[in-house]
Amino acid sequence: MEEYVVYLIVVSVISWTTLCLVTRKVFPKRSYDFCTRIVSSVHASLAVVLASRSVQDWSCPLCPLASRSSPKQMEALAVTVGYLIYDLVCCLFDKQVFMLDNTIHHLVSIVGLVAGLAYQRCGTEMVGALWITEISSPFLHLREMLKEVGYRDTHLNLAADIAFALIFSMARMIGGPYLTYVTLSAPNPLLIKAMALGLQLVSAFWFYKIVRMVRYKLGRIRSSSTSSITIAKAHQSTS
Repeated sequence: MEEYVVYLIVVSVISWTTLCLVTRKVFPKRSYDFCTRIVSSVHASLAVVLASRSVQDWSCPLCPLASRSSPKQMEALAVTVGYLIYDLVCCLFDKQVFMLDNTIHHLVSIVGLVAGLAYQRCGTEMVGALWITEISSPFLHLREMLKEVGYRDTHLNLAADIAFALIFSMARMIGGPYLTYVTLSAPNPLLIKAMALGLQLVSAFWFYKIVRMVRYKLGRIRSSSTSSITIAKAHQSTS
């Protein structure tokens, strides 16, 4: 692995940790989860910017395939590796957010990205996956932060839910299958192909859960509206 990549990973870990500590100082009354979600939102936004910046030709964003990674692609991936290491440590030290599946997800992602950085290959595919997975993350965190600041079960929270669901669905269920197809078709290492297929399977599972969540919330709103109309009619009839 290039020395500057290792240096960037170390700086990234320190930077995300520092940002988390600063956020905790700025929002002392907010929960640990709220502050870490702010950091996660910053990372997601930065990851999308860096991934977009690394595209060599926007007429073919996923070109060239199975090729040597460019410096910009390696920088984008190194920043995310640093973030994943920071976030993994945060999850291990916070029993409220520690989950075995989340830990495994972090470890697999770190191993896959580090392998790509070490071999300096498949940068296009990995940066494409980074863009697809992070584009909806700010809205995912926004919907949870709105609940903590008192906007649970409001139209604003519903708007955040719908925005997240739409962006996630378009990225993961339209862009994702295409990225998986080109990754599997190209002469990529088996590890990269396995990660692409695994990511798509996980995306499909989460898509199913998101559809259920949106249907549940819309159903609650319809039920609430129907109940309000019924009460109003009952009040009019007794007046």
